Amino acid sequence: MFRYTVERLLIMIPTLIAISVLTFLIIELPEGDILSNRIDELRSQGEEASIAQIEFYQQEYDLDKPLPVRYLLWIGVWPHEREVDGETTLEFSGLIQGDFGWSFEYERPVSEIVGEGLILTIVLNLAAVIFIYLVAFPIGIYSATRPYSWGDYGFTLLGYIGLATPNFLLGLILLYYFNIWFGLSIGGLMAPEYLDQPWSWDKLQSVLMHLIIPVIVIGTAGTAAMIRRLRANLLDELQKPYVVTARAKGLSETRALIKYPLRMALNPFIADIGNLLPSLISGSIIVSVVLNLPTIGPVLLTSLQVQDTYLSGFILLFVAMLTVVGMLISDLLLGWLDPRIRLGAEDTR
Repeated sequence: MFRYTVERLLIMIPTLIAISVLTFLIIELPEGDILSNRIDELRSQGEEASIAQIEFYQQEYDLDKPLPVRYLLWIGVWPHEREVDGETTLEFSGLIQGDFGWSFEYERPVSEIVGEGLILTIVLNLAAVIFIYLVAFPIGIYSATRPYSWGDYGFTLLGYIGLATPNFLLGLILLYYFNIWFGLSIGGLMAPEYLDQPWSWDKLQSVLMHLIIPVIVIGTAGTAAMIRRLRANLLDELQKPYVVTARAKGLSETRALIKYPLRMALNPFIADIGNLLPSLISGSIIVSVVLNLPTIGPVLLTSLQVQDTYLSGFILLFVAMLTVVGMLISDLLLGWLDPRIRLGAEDTR
């Protein structure tokens, strides 16, 4: 298992390098950038005085350099040239050094902008993941062990409704009724009176109450899909000979279910961890805009619209890293849960 883990960790290095190259190329595909677009806008308005400052930014952040050099500067493996007291100095600063760049749209460092919404984004989406698993597993097991019952038909209908309902529409409906029934303020992750206040028990309660709607909205589609997959996988496992043998040996239905078929049916869901985390963040952008959530989703949308290179590049790379880390976690869990996978990888060597 140790060798299997080390190999998966080593595979991450070239994968992350390839992802960073593709992310940078995708950002640079549209013609121009935020500064060149602003220069064209200022020239059309006749404001030549502001153009000099923007051109200074272009030189300061090396946006006038060739594409390969800009990528190496962004990563932090190519030195920046700086004029200090009339002398040219070389310094390394980029993602490797913890410098995520400057946002020209917000006129602030990228680290400050993403830092505000990153914690809330992680908390919100982890809560959505927990919600998906807590709701989907009991329902999926119930539907598989009692197929074609009224309960199975009812959960199937609810699952189809969850898949068919747009997230933003469900969010608007829940906002309306939670405001009428519980007096919950519209949108956001806390009541307006707590926005600039230090953390307290009342503020934490407000955040927890406001998390209910986005967690339900984001997790509904994932829950419905997971219920259907777990039901299908478990039904297939329950028909296999080893389950009949376990029952013949006198194992109870619950123990026979948990010990063998449920464990085998979990493989596809553990493999989905790599896709679940980034899809929740990238897929919740529209929900975040509709519900006015202070996450990085709306920031990513704005940065892509205005071609804010450093800000959009870091967020896209962060989402891609979540995918890689999720794949690593799913590989390790699959290797621990199902020895056939780990031993199969060792046999190929």
